[in-house]
Amino acid sequence: MNPSAAPENAASAITAPTVTVPPKLAKGDLLRVIAPASSRAMVAEHDHSALIESRFADLGLRLSYGSHVDERDMFDSSSVASRVADLHDAFADPAVKGILTVIGGFNSNELLPYLDWDLIAANPKILCGYSDITALQNAIFARTGLVTYSGPHWSSFGMRDHFDLTRQWFVDALVDGYRMELIPSAEWTDDAWFLDQDNRSPQPGEGWWPLQQGSAAGRIIGGNLCTLNLLQGTAQMPPLAGSVLMLEDDASTDPMTFARDLTSLLQLPDAEDIQGLVIGRFQRSSGITRAHLQEITAQPALAGLPVLANVDFGHTQPQLTLPIGGRAELAVDSSGGRLRLADG
Repeated sequence: MNPSAAPENAASAITAPTVTVPPKLAKGDLLRVIAPASSRAMVAEHDHSALIESRFADLGLRLSYGSHVDERDMFDSSSVASRVADLHDAFADPAVKGILTVIGGFNSNELLPYLDWDLIAANPKILCGYSDITALQNAIFARTGLVTYSGPHWSSFGMRDHFDLTRQWFVDALVDGYRMELIPSAEWTDDAWFLDQDNRSPQPGEGWWPLQQGSAAGRIIGGNLCTLNLLQGTAQMPPLAGSVLMLEDDASTDPMTFARDLTSLLQLPDAEDIQGLVIGRFQRSSGITRAHLQEITAQPALAGLPVLANVDFGHTQPQLTLPIGGRAELAVDSSGGRLRLADG
């Protein structure tokens, strides 16, 4: 594919697509691993591929790899043309039943003007990853109506210990069917596990944080906040009206940055009709506390809406597999919250 020859996507041409839930995975299915952001060659510097391969084999799933996953440029990525080709090949190949991303990064939004939305819509299948993959996931939902999944990368399956709940939620979502009523995890981790698998530091769970009471239901839009905001003003920004926002950010954020990024999203015209907000658990190095979030979310744009924080998704473990474009039912009271997710 020649990306420079692709037409610009005009926002005026977009109509609201019908929501499509991709088929679930079954034993024997083939997954395609692609690198729409950072290269597998970067991940291979801390090679856990043998464990990853064995874990998918235990699930009865087979792995294949995009032709360009190991290309690596000075940004630890590869050319737009290479990354677009691997994504298109994964959707077009009828033998491929699901798509996993190697890892996140910083540049998957570079692909958006060159994607064949008709090809993706005509071949609905699971796409799972998180962080920078948020740009692809929300764009695909906006342009095709296909539900995608914010959840573990291919590389995440190299985590030897403290991975059981993340794995179970992945299976619950993508193999067994999806309708989950969730409870907070008993413990969590936030460490560079890929550097040292033997020295891990689980932390006791603090439960979910009820920041504002109320109940809501709506379509799930979200993922990594700073990445989602890259779509503002483009044809790939999903509608916010009627949504439950599920947002997280990584260690590079801080209270002031998260506050202004959230405010920017809430100032979009159709954000006036969001139904509620769920915030994922922050990494410790962000410095973001419950008190910070209480003050950040006590803004007029969220008045009267339920807000629940410290939920098990984002850049800590365990990690939910949540459906972008799916549905959330949220109830928050003084004692905590209730959160139910479905992809239909």
